[in-house]
Amino acid sequence: MLEQRIQQHFIDSADLKYQAAQVLSHPIAAAVQAVLACVTSGGKVLACGNGPSAAEAQQFAAFCVAGFERERPELAALALTSDSTLLTAAAAGGHDAAQQFARQVRALGQAGDVLLVLSVTGNDANLLAAAEAAHERDMTVVVLTGRTGGKLAALLRETDVLISVPHDRSARVREVHALVLHCLSDGVDAQLLGEQEIPL
Repeated sequence: MLEQRIQQHFIDSADLKYQAAQVLSHPIAAAVQAVLACVTSGGKVLACGNGPSAAEAQQFAAFCVAGFERERPELAALALTSDSTLLTAAAAGGHDAAQQFARQVRALGQAGDVLLVLSVTGNDANLLAAAEAAHERDMTVVVLTGRTGGKLAALLRETDVLISVPHDRSARVREVHALVLHCLSDGVDAQLLGEQEIPL
C-alpha cells in the first residue's frame, strides 16, 4: 500500500511535467530572455518567496552567482529571503511585515533589474507588495506560481512574465517550479555560452 502511494507520486509528478512542457516552454523562454537582458546590461536579479519557495529563491540566486552546470562568469543575483535580520526587523519595529520584501526591492532594485517571485497561490501579501515595488523601480517581474496565478497574475504588466503551473496541489507545483528554475538557469547559460551537451 505504501509503495503504491509512493509510486503514484512519481507518476503524478511525471504526468504533470509532461503536460506542462508545451504550456510553459514559451513563458520560460520569455523569462530566460528577461534575465539575460538584465544581467548582460549590468543589472541584477532579486528573488523572493515564502516557506519552501524562499529556499527555491535562494537556490536560483546561487545558480546565478556560483554557476549551474557549466563554468561561467558570475551573474548578479540576490535572494531577498536570506537576511533574517531584515526579515524580522519589520515585526520587531512595529512595521508592516507585508513590506519585508518590498523594502528590499525599493532599496536595492533599479530600472532594468528583474524581480523573480515564487508563490504557489500567487496571493501572498508580501509578494504582491514586492511586485508593486518592482514596478515603481521600472523592473521586470517574473512570477512562478500555480493554478491561475492568483492576485499576482492580475498585477503583471505586458513586459512581465507569468509562469503558472496548471495544478492545484502545492507539492506538484513546487516540483515543477524546481524544474522551471533549472530550465531558466540552463537557458541563460545556453544563450551566454552556446548550446552544448552537458556531460553526465
